[in-house]
Amino acid sequence: MRNRPLLYYKTKEDIEAYRKKPVKLRLQWLQAQMEFFYKAMPKKAKRIRERLERGEI
Repeated sequence: MRNRPLLYYKTKEDIEAYRKKPVKLRLQWLQAQMEFFYKAMPKKAKRIRERLERGEI
């Protein structure tokens, strides 16, 4: 088992290559990431998120 946190690094070149991609492609990628995170999110977190969206909390 890992005792170290998982770290994620991007080089300046990686960031620049991403910035050169069309905005539509970047937004599609972001949408896919958000859908994945929502599906992986625990039910309790989903309920809290939905309450926040409705302005209940």
